Order: sequence, then C-alpha cells, then structure tokens
Amino acid sequence: QVQLVESGGGLVQAGGSLRLSCAASGRTFSTFSMGWFRQAPGKEREFVAYINWIGSTYADSVKGRFTISRDNAKNTVYLQMNSLKPEDTAVYYCAAGARGGVDLNNYNFWGQGTQVTVSS
Repeated sequence: QVQLVESGGGLVQAGGSLRLSCAASGRTFSTFSMGWFRQAPGKEREFVAYINWIGSTYADSVKGRFTISRDNAKNTVYLQMNSLKPEDTAVYYCAAGARGGVDLNNYNFWGQGTQVTVSS
C-alpha cells in the first residue's frame, strides 16, 4: 500500500511559478512510476507528466514549462510549474503505479489532490 500526500498548490498570477510536492509512504517508492494528472471543473482528469527509471514524459500543453523530478531518498516527487497560464487552473493529483505512462488507469494509488488557480 502506498499513501500519497500532495502540497504546494495555491493562487498565482499568470506567468508565475509554483512547485508541487507529493510525499509517499512505503519503502517501495523507488520502484514505482510517478505521475501528475490534473482535473479542471467540468473536465476529465488529464495527464500532465510522469517519471520512471528511464526518464520523464510531458503532455504537449505543459512541455517546456513544467518539470517533474523525484527524490527517492525522500520518497517525494515534485512538479515545478513555470510560466503558468489561466488554463492550468485545476486540481492536481499525484499518482503511483507499476506501469506508469500517460494512461491514468495504469496508476494504482492516488493522492487527494491540491488546487492550483492561475489568475489572468
């Protein structure tokens, strides 16, 4: 079992930055692929980024602006978000899965989410 707790969300003006953190419990953190997804009001949850032992992958909408990283010693994954836009407003979720990838169905464990609001 893995428990995930996100933090770092908030209100920021367009063009600003935020860094999200996701702290994971359990000793097998390093074996999981870790992903970030987001869900805006009235929309489906969508892929943002994921990271595994090979590297990282990003959605086209955030490529060049967001950076995912992980610290296995701290059981934590991060999402650095720069040049934020109003359309980035959503609840951001951290997820862990053995398979990972862009499909949310590949993730077994989810955090509760953290709200990110970008004002214009």
